[in-house]
This record gives sequence, structure tokens and C-alpha cells, in this order.
Amino acid sequence: MKYIDLNCDMGESFGAYKIGMDEEVIKLITSANIACGFHAGDPNVMDRTVAMAKAHGVGVGVHMGYPDLLGFGRRDMDISRDDLINYIIYQMGALDAFCRKHGVEIQHVKSHGSMGNMSFVNHTVADAVTEAVSIALPEAKLFVIAGTEVHRVAEEKGVSIVREVFADRAYTKEGTLVSRKVPGAVIKDPEVAAQNVLDMVLHGKVKTIDGETLAIEAESICVHGDTEGALAIVRRVKEKLEEAGVKIAPVGTWLGMNEPIS
Repeated sequence: MKYIDLNCDMGESFGAYKIGMDEEVIKLITSANIACGFHAGDPNVMDRTVAMAKAHGVGVGVHMGYPDLLGFGRRDMDISRDDLINYIIYQMGALDAFCRKHGVEIQHVKSHGSMGNMSFVNHTVADAVTEAVSIALPEAKLFVIAGTEVHRVAEEKGVSIVREVFADRAYTKEGTLVSRKVPGAVIKDPEVAAQNVLDMVLHGKVKTIDGETLAIEAESICVHGDTEGALAIVRRVKEKLEEAGVKIAPVGTWLGMNEPIS
């Protein structure tokens, strides 16, 4: 049996502003990355999202971002290591409090937007992310793209990692995500997204935006609830995986059980 986790960024509404289709997407996924108020989300949204995840048996994760509500956490910021560690711990603590309220545990941690992208290549950011996890949530699993700087630093520190791939994003030949500013960076065709996922999960490969074939490791697939045609993409990805005999379940329940792709 081949296992995979299906994760989605959630809880990104703020006050009177609604973002994403959380109520529909939560029925299709197995892990939720919940915004913690810095790039998106607020206390009421966090509370509702944790409760919704619990009701659907979905694993809960911290989705921490830069303090950038106006830019949705997608703008690069120059933050010192010590400050960034505290920003991340603050967000972890906020979500942990709501998890305690609802009687659930935090399964994983995932950096959002620019923090995530910078952690792939920037040692200071990668070090701050992994250090915060080791201090505040040492039992949680950190989502990383395999072969990146944050992956390397996490392994050095003994932080448990989950190798994540993206259903609706294009890849560079270096194995990182193509900037959203580049045409074709976001995949909107459900069939293309689903086929990419099958190639990554079953065959350990993905075609880059330049047409090259890249080896890749997949333990969790990220879909986005605010991408154009998001529901159609999530449904088709799930259908194709199930048709191929892949078991979709929260990564915290099976990690380490899959055999390596030959």
C-alpha cells in the first residue's frame, strides 16, 4: 500500500474578509496548514478552523508567515535570526492554545509564502525556522521541499521532516517553486495538476517549467484553496490518486511506512 498526505493552507480569512473555500476543501484533504495571524487569519478564524479540522479528522499544522497582512506574507523581509525565531514561536503558541481548547495536537509545521521560499535557499531563515520548531514543538513534523537548505538544516538538528510537493505549482530545475510572478507558475488545469501529482507520488519525478525531468520525493501534496478552480483541482487529484490505489491519510498516521521508489 502506498500512502500520501493531502494538505491545504486554511484559515486565511481575516475579519470581514473571506479567503479560500475552507468548508468545501476540508472534506477532501487530510492535513490543514492553519494561518496564525501574521500573514492571514485572526483568533476567531483560527478557532473555527481548528474545530472544523477536528470534526473531519484532519491533521492540524502551524502555517506561520512574516508579519505582512497587507502583502499576504508573500514579500521578502529582512528579519534577524533571533527576531524570526520569536515571531515563529509566537504563532506556534497561538495555534497551540486553540488546539488545547479543542483537544487536538499539532501534527506539523509549515512556513508560508516568502518565509517558506527564503528558507529553501537562505541559511538564516532555515536556521530560525528549524530552531523555533526544536524549541516550541519538538514532536511536530516540519514540511520541507527535499534537497533545500531548510531540509539540510532540519536533518542536522534532528527535526522530523515531511517531504512536500505541490500539485498546482511549477518547479524550477533546482527543485524549488517558480515565482508566482512568472507566467505558468500556477497550474490551473485539474488534469495537468493531477498527472503531475501521479508522476511525483508513483514515479518520483516532475517536469520542470523548462521541460526538464527532475527527481523528487513526495510524502505530502499541497493544494491551495484560493487557486482559480481550486475545488476542481483538489477533487481531480484525489480521484487520480485513489484510482491508482494510493491511500490518502494524515501524514502523522503513516510516515515512514512507504517503501522507497526504485
